[in-house]
Order: sequence, then C-alpha cells, then structure tokens
Amino acid sequence: MNTASPLYDAAALVAFADGLLQRAGLAPAMAASVAQTLVDGDLLGHDTHGLALLAGYLKEIESGGMAKTGAPETLSDRPAAVLWDGRRLPGPWLVHKGLDLLLPRARELGTATLAIRRSHHIACLAVYMLRALDEGMLMLLACSDPNAASVAPFGGTQAVFTPNPLALGFPLGAGGVMVDISASITTNGMSNRKHAAGERFAQPVLIDAQGQPTDDPAVLFAKPPGTLLPVGGTTHGHKGYGLALLVESLTAGLAGHGRADAPEGWGATVYITLHDLAAFGGKDDFLRQMDHVAARCRGNVPVDAARPVRLPGEGGLQRRAHALREGVRLHPTIAKALAPAEARYGLQLADSLRR
Repeated sequence: MNTASPLYDAAALVAFADGLLQRAGLAPAMAASVAQTLVDGDLLGHDTHGLALLAGYLKEIESGGMAKTGAPETLSDRPAAVLWDGRRLPGPWLVHKGLDLLLPRARELGTATLAIRRSHHIACLAVYMLRALDEGMLMLLACSDPNAASVAPFGGTQAVFTPNPLALGFPLGAGGVMVDISASITTNGMSNRKHAAGERFAQPVLIDAQGQPTDDPAVLFAKPPGTLLPVGGTTHGHKGYGLALLVESLTAGLAGHGRADAPEGWGATVYITLHDLAAFGGKDDFLRQMDHVAARCRGNVPVDAARPVRLPGEGGLQRRAHALREGVRLHPTIAKALAPAEARYGLQLADSLRR
C-alpha cells in the first residue's frame, strides 16, 4: 500500500458504506452488517475483498441481483444440521445471521452446521473468523460460486471451479489463528485488479487456453479464456484440485444446489460449521495443544531472519489494531470505483478522511 495514500477513520468508513447501501435500497440491518464486514476486510488487509466490493454490491442492489429485504427460507432443520435458501440476500448478513443461529446450538450439541444455497457474495472469509476468536469456537467456513468458473481441474484447460475459498478460525491463549485460503493460487479479484492496471503477476499463476503457464491476467479475458492455476501449480496442482472438490462437496453437495443448476448471477453457496471446544477435549487442553504448536511455529528458525515465522491471521490482527488506532489506508482504486455511486447518492468518501 502506498504510504502517501490518505488515512480514513474506520467508523466513518462504515457509516459511509452503510449510507450508500441504504440509499440504494438495502434494509438498514442488512446495510449495517454488509458495511461493517466490508470495512473489516480492509482492516485485516484483504483489500480486494473489502470496500473494493462496494461498487459492485451497489450495482447488484440497483439491478435486483441482490435482494433488498426478506429472510432466508429454512429448507431443513435438524438440531445440528440446517439448510437455508438464502433467496439472493446479502451474503455478509446471511453469514452473520447463520452464526447467530449456530452458536447456541454448538454450545448445546458440541457442533452445528449450516449450509446456505442461493446466497449473494459473502465478501472476506477471514472477517468471520473474528467471531470464532471472540466466542472461543473452532469455525470452518467455505464457499463456492456456482454461477461462475475460472479455475480448471488439474491437467485440464477449461474452467470448472471458482477459487473456492476455505477459512478456519480458532482461539489461542492470546489471540488466535485465522486461515483464509483458496483452491487457486490467486483470486479473481486480484486478477481483475492487475488486468485493469495492465500489470502482471510475479510468477505464472495462470494458464492460457492451450494450457501454457503465464503471469498475464489478460488470458482470463481472451477468447477462448485461460484459467487460474490450482494451488500446487503445474506440477502439484492435484492438491488445489482436491481442495476445490472438498469445498464443492461441502457447499454445493450438502446444499443440494450448485453447478448442476441454472445460473442466477453473482453469488455463493456457503458452508459453516462451529465446534465448541468444551465438547471435545475441553478448552484448556485445546489451548494447551494449540499454544504449544503456535510457540513451535513462532520460534522456528526462519529462512530469512528479517521475516520471522508468523501464524495465519497474525499480521491481519496487527494491521486491524493499528488501523483502528491510526486510520485505514484504502487501495487507490477504491475511491475511483465509488465516484459514480457518490454522485448518485450524495455521499462523499472524503468525508471519512482521518482529521
């Protein structure tokens, strides 16, 4: 991030996003949830999945691609397993409502799972791991978008999957672990950003339509298009391929809705599981084990002394704490993307600048 870029107040950014979403017609409670989730993405440093999504979300609300009001439909409800039809409602609001449903069930039953079909996009998965840390739970969250494809199976050249992110969160004695990974080496958001800027990746993370590795995101927009490489790349991509299939089975498979169905537009099929630590070996022993592993990782002799080993999510939590104190630096493309919405709704991002 350019240190010369302006600093914004986090709370003011939430109010700005909330205002735009409400003026576009989103119900107040939903707007508040989406706004907070997007800003939290930027606070954690996931700047392709924070306010960078807001302009697209507003267009979806305006076009009817994202539902403005309503509630999910419960299609199946057993004590520890629930299925919702998200009815194209905003993904961040649905995920947080889902967590509200699962938390008491996980505390009573030890574990609880929710699958959501027909959700809209759910933004940054790492953000929801903050709740796992706050609630002292182990959380697993995954999503796929059955309406799009940009990742080929290992050995193939035609897209079948989306990046299919998978996130894991759990507490430690101090802080916690927040894993947010995908089955592809890079994401659509980063590829789109680099393509728009005329930039290339530092390594070949894509293949063209003939299967040749490349660092140029322009291949995704060629005819026929290239695809993102799965984790493991051209030599060990069976690992990312397996991860993509895992996510598909947890999301589309369990939800009974996915790529076999007619596309409806930008969205997600979602899987959430919460485990109560007390229901298994107990929270104290969980922390004893995972604190030990964390210490072994942090104390590991690094390849580069200037870059000590960190735990997943550790840098994001540090960035979040710093940004809440000192202000948030947004990626420079965000202000430009939001300018048309500012003009339509009479709100200014500049009003969120840190004074």
